[in-house]
Amino acid sequence: MLNTLKVKILSFDLQCCICLNQWSKRPSVAYFFKLISRLGDGTFWFVMLVMVWMLQKQYGYKQIIYLACASFCVTAIYKILKTKTLRPRPYQVHQVIVAGDRPLDHYSFPSGHTLHAVLATIVLGCISPILLYLMLPFTVLVALSRIILGLHYPTDVLVGALLGIAFATVVIMCGYYFHIIL
Repeated sequence: MLNTLKVKILSFDLQCCICLNQWSKRPSVAYFFKLISRLGDGTFWFVMLVMVWMLQKQYGYKQIIYLACASFCVTAIYKILKTKTLRPRPYQVHQVIVAGDRPLDHYSFPSGHTLHAVLATIVLGCISPILLYLMLPFTVLVALSRIILGLHYPTDVLVGALLGIAFATVVIMCGYYFHIIL
């Protein structure tokens, strides 16, 4: 029964990936999501950090340092997961899926872009809720871009988002405990 469920999930995962990747055949769509993905590499989040610093003049520097340390820790855990699971990217396994951008590393599971986007959105949104109007739509677009560009399966993105939520919860709880997130 467990194997049947696993096969169904993997089949659904592949079908969703193929369907969403078809969108990238339109040059304007491919360009848009490639741009979103590249901004999700860090540029957008750096701008959000600067905005937090500007909005939270009194405490912003502490919060930025704290978030940078948390991101470093999360990246270390994420890298360990990547090297332990060794899941190939969709375009590497299925000829029908086209890579719409260059990957930052070799493996697919979990989506680091999605993990960091969700983590940053939740933590920065907790610090400066007004920024959620920019960050929430961008985070959704980052997650979609990873599938549309053929770099991740939907389950990679889902697990990345769940890890982002879990790590953000820990970061926020520790931030309140140490009076960094006010």
